[in-house]
Amino acid sequence: VELKPTKVADLAALVALYRPGPMQHIGTFCRAKHGEEKIAYPHPDLADILDETYGVITYQDQVLKIAQKFAGYSLGAADIMRKAMGKKIPALMQAERERFLAGALAKGYRRSDVEKVFELIEPFAGYAFNKAHAFAYGTIAYQTAYLKAKYPAEYMTAVLMQAPSHPAGALARIAQAYNECVRVGIPVLPPDVSRSQASFALEDLPDGRTGIRFGL
Repeated sequence: VELKPTKVADLAALVALYRPGPMQHIGTFCRAKHGEEKIAYPHPDLADILDETYGVITYQDQVLKIAQKFAGYSLGAADIMRKAMGKKIPALMQAERERFLAGALAKGYRRSDVEKVFELIEPFAGYAFNKAHAFAYGTIAYQTAYLKAKYPAEYMTAVLMQAPSHPAGALARIAQAYNECVRVGIPVLPPDVSRSQASFALEDLPDGRTGIRFGL
């Protein structure tokens, strides 16, 4: 609601940001998108990497590219750094910090800038979501939101039909979907030996509404 997404990329960014570490920057991302806050980069040289996310480190891919551009890592070495940081082992963290500092200082960056950038990417390393996964989830979120908005009864029928395969448990998923049907005003009808199909199914009601009939 705060973001008011206008494209799938906005949804992908929210998917990636909504986890420990990055989530503290969601407000900054939203305000920057709407021009309420000036876009700020950790360093001007990182602008091309962070432009698409309004200066906020959002994706795992960006962490790798920052290490590559700022500290001279190969992408493979940057991924090793990310994994080491993600394990939170002090000795590994210190070794990567020293390597990052040495690489960036060798490229001519000021120590204060290098330390600031490293401290910024450190919390992201263990939790950052990769861009491809974020866009896949964002696309599904867009598609399902569209279907639920335009075809609510059909959509909720499909949700109920899929409930038996839900990892959290069929009964819990059916209860959750049933409560949502009640909330949005879709009638859910009890099983009927004369009307029910094998699974949940749409059924036209005498009052012109469309309900969902429990299956047998």
